[in-house]
Order: sequence, then C-alpha cells, then structure tokens
Amino acid sequence: MPNLNSSIELDYKKFFRWWKRELIFLVPDRIKQLVINQHGTLIVRPIENQFDLSYWTEGREEALGKFDRDESGIAKYKDMLASDERFSKADLIFRLTRQFAIQKELSLPSAAKENLYQVVTYELSRFSPFSPEQAYYSVKTLNVANEPGQIRVMLILTPKPTLDSFYQDIKAFGMAPKFVDYEESPNELELDDDEYNLLPEELREKTDKTAQLIHAALIGLVAILFITALALPVWFEYRSVNALQNKIDSIEKEAKNIKSLQAEVDALVNETKLLIDKKTEKPPVVAVLDTLSKLIKDDTWLAYAQYASGQLQIQGESPAASTLISVLEASDIFANAKFVSPVTRDNVSKQERFQITVDITKAGGDKNGTD
Repeated sequence: MPNLNSSIELDYKKFFRWWKRELIFLVPDRIKQLVINQHGTLIVRPIENQFDLSYWTEGREEALGKFDRDESGIAKYKDMLASDERFSKADLIFRLTRQFAIQKELSLPSAAKENLYQVVTYELSRFSPFSPEQAYYSVKTLNVANEPGQIRVMLILTPKPTLDSFYQDIKAFGMAPKFVDYEESPNELELDDDEYNLLPEELREKTDKTAQLIHAALIGLVAILFITALALPVWFEYRSVNALQNKIDSIEKEAKNIKSLQAEVDALVNETKLLIDKKTEKPPVVAVLDTLSKLIKDDTWLAYAQYASGQLQIQGESPAASTLISVLEASDIFANAKFVSPVTRDNVSKQERFQITVDITKAGGDKNGTD
C-alpha cells in the first residue's frame, strides 16, 4: 500500500538526464557515431588469477574469454584490441564479484541526503567491519518507498588492498576503467544515471573534457533545433494571424467609415423625402385656383375664397349652387365638398348664395390621397 504521508521530491538532475536521452534519440545515427560512444562497453571481472572479459552493447552481453593476469594475458588482450576496432574504442568498467566486495542496505534520516557520503564515512565502522582507512566504498540512493523522514541507500565497499592489487594489474594491461562497481548492484550502462564508483578520486583516469564539451554542445544544438522546429510554425502562424488581424482591423475601420457615410446619406435622403412629401402633400395655391377656375362655370362668381390648413372655403353666387358639390367632388384635388351654411336666394340678382368648404387632397393623387 502506498504511503500517502511521504513527500514528493523533484529530482531535476534525473529529469535533465532523461531529457538528454530523449534528445539523443532524435540525433541521426551518422552523427551519433561521430560524437557519441556507440562502440559498447568492455566489462572486466576478476576471477582468481584471471580477468573474465565480456562485451556489452545495446542490452546484449557477449563473452570474450578469460585472460591470465600475466605477460601472456596482456599480449592476448592487446591482440584482441587490435583485431576489432569496437573493443579498442569501447568504454571499460571493472566489475567486482561477490568474492571481493560486499553491500548493505541502510536506512538513514532524510537530513543525511545532503551530505550522504560524509555521514556514511562517519558511521562506516558501525555499518561494516571496516574503518574508512581500510576500505574503498560508495553509497547509492535506492529508488524505493521510504518511511516518513527516512531514505534507503545501498553501501558498497571493498577492502583497499584488494582493489589496489587489481588496479596494478589493470594498469599493466593498459586498461583505463571508467568506473569500478559491484556485480550485485551494477551501474545501469544504458541509463548512465547515478553512477557510483568504488575507485578513489586519486586513481581515476584523468579524462579529456573536450569530447564531453562537444557532446554537450551537440546535445544543446539538437535541443535548440528541436525547440526551433516546434516554435517556428507557431511563430509563422502567429505572424500570419497578426497580419490577417491587421487587415481585418483596416477593413473594419473602412466599413465603419462607409457605414457612417451611408447613415449620413440615408439621413439626407430621408430629409429630402420629407421635404418632397411635404411639398407634394398639398397642391400650391396657384394650382388650386387654376383648377377651381376651370371647374366653376361663367354664370357662377366667387365673392370670397380662403385656403388654409389643407382646406378651401369659398363664398359666392350661382344659378344652381347645389350642382357645385358634385362638380368639386369630380376633381382630383378636391374632396369632402359640403355647404357650411344654408343656401339663400338674392332678391336682386335672383342668384343662390352659397358657402362651401372642400378638402384639398395630396397633389397628383386621387380623392383618397393615394399616389
């Protein structure tokens, strides 16, 4: 059952190592062969008076044979290197067997993680039968579930005389081990993560850092190219979207100007239409009088006429005033003709006196005011 009380720790070093492996996967094989070690690893194990050699590459291990720790073994080893370029270019590790090293799993306080090696050095005589002066040792953190406030580590050690003796022999062979580990807790050759090394600092081969710098530079270059390959399409799309947005903004601005002009034109059209409607709503006085003069016969005369508010009022005398209603109604511009006072007869002229009002319809329209 998982311990829900355990804290989550982010190991940035592991993350970047994992990221480096993923980036290396993207590097073409030809470039890998030039700058990355693709020639495998020679593993040397001590067995009594011999060295047992094997060749490890791409997860497979191939036995190469046993070599005596004397002049004949050295000559045989050099012949093997000369016979195959893979072996001469391969890394080399020295792996102690169960006969020459021991390991012990320890549980330590989490606070010891910051100075793990120093803590183990101080307590080495309690954890093992050796003192710090008697053994070469290393500590490897275990990736296992821990109790709250505790960490699990593996202590690997070997007696100093044992490893010193082996070191003299491997130097005689011309071997330069990348590290010394223990077969019960071997370093992961594929992952290259958290390597421990039993070989003390003063005995380690001083390596040229030029290759490492080249590797790091190429890995960084691949990372930059990878990020650029991801970012460039996004950047181009961003620029395209911005260009389109600028065009849209320009078109929208022009559209707003056109819409504003259209509104002004519509307002002018409406005002003009209102003026035209106002003008054509009622005929002018001249047209009214002209029509009236054409309708009234010569035997009828007008004494009074008033044109106001779309209505015409006339007074006068006629031999037959009653016929005037039908005459006015027959016109296109007159409607609703009626007497506003009784018709009377003048005793002197013998004419009928009348007073009529009539509505003036819309100019050019019918009696109902339609166009």
